[in-house]
Amino acid sequence: MRKLAISAAVSGALALTGLAAPAALADSPDLTFGAVTVNNGKPIAVGTRAAVTVPVTYSFTRPDDLVIDYKNNFLIVALYRGPLAETDNAVEAGSKPVCTTTATTDTTVTESCAAKLTIDPRDNLYTAADATTWKAAALYSQTAIDLDESDGHISLHTGIDVWGNLGTAKLQRISRVTVNATPEPAVKGRTLTVKGKLTRADWNTGTYAGYKGQKVTLQFKAKGATAYTDVKTVTSGAGGALSTTVKASKDGSYRYKFAGTSTTTAKTSAADYVDVK
Repeated sequence: MRKLAISAAVSGALALTGLAAPAALADSPDLTFGAVTVNNGKPIAVGTRAAVTVPVTYSFTRPDDLVIDYKNNFLIVALYRGPLAETDNAVEAGSKPVCTTTATTDTTVTESCAAKLTIDPRDNLYTAADATTWKAAALYSQTAIDLDESDGHISLHTGIDVWGNLGTAKLQRISRVTVNATPEPAVKGRTLTVKGKLTRADWNTGTYAGYKGQKVTLQFKAKGATAYTDVKTVTSGAGGALSTTVKASKDGSYRYKFAGTSTTTAKTSAADYVDVK
């Protein structure tokens, strides 16, 4: 699994900015951070293939003589789960933030920043354990690079500082629900069988797998009506299968509605219209 490690941070920085000019390393900077807000505080819903990009906002205060130039030093935000020193998984923001100065003192500068963080399920997510609440961290790196090999020597010196527990973000697995009512057309007073399937993203296999043991509501909207009404609650079976019966009484549409869980998004199926004779 991907770690929030020094090597990952450095390679990410160099990929962003190119090889930096030589610079002297300094002690850990005196940085303080405001809360990090990810995706405007809303859960991040991720499926099996499409990458999801969400906004990240934060503020920080730095000494007035410390300039973050994204050449010799850089500052990014990351999401991680597990211990900060040895994360179970982590995703770093992949672009340079846009920052504006919001306050100054004789010795400090406060900046407000906006960045983008992209989560690609094929690259960043691995197991069901990734569907949980992640923490936000800030990574500061300073580098000194000497690529002049005329003396038979090159060097790369890097210092990394990480501040954790700066905020949270919930990752959820996208769900899917289907519905199919039979027979069609139906005979008034006869039994209709309404089947369907509840599935959710499985990041380990890259497919949508059945979600068993979940409460799903069957809803009905009569022809000409403006709203659906609840009919009954169904529990998903093996492979996420949904099945129940109702009496055909009037023309209308059936659908299944899943309220979601802490790890899985809510979802409502498309409607299946049934003509009753």
